[in-house]
Amino acid sequence: QVQLVESGGGLVQAGGSLRLSCAASGDTFSRTVMGWFRQAAGKEREFVAGISRNGGITYYGDSVKGRFTISRDNAKNTVYLQMNSLKAEDTAVYYCAARSGISVPTTLAYNYWGQGTQVTVSS
Repeated sequence: QVQLVESGGGLVQAGGSLRLSCAASGDTFSRTVMGWFRQAAGKEREFVAGISRNGGITYYGDSVKGRFTISRDNAKNTVYLQMNSLKAEDTAVYYCAARSGISVPTTLAYNYWGQGTQVTVSS
């Protein structure tokens, strides 16, 4: 069982930056792939970014490419999402997700989910 706790959300002006963190419990973090998703009000949950077990491979949703960066620190059991040049349309609840294995899904095919953290971008 993996527990995920996100932090770092908040209110920011358009053009600003935020860094989200997701702390994972347990001793299997280095054997899990990690992902960030978001869900805006009234919309489906969408893939934002994913990262392989050693951090060497990353994937991004088209709407965040070039602005967001996913990274991980296996020594701290933590994955990060650096968000720059934020736009009003980035407003959503952001979720961290984990999955055992090698491949990094860009779909909702993750086993474990955090409770989410709200990001609000004012225009």
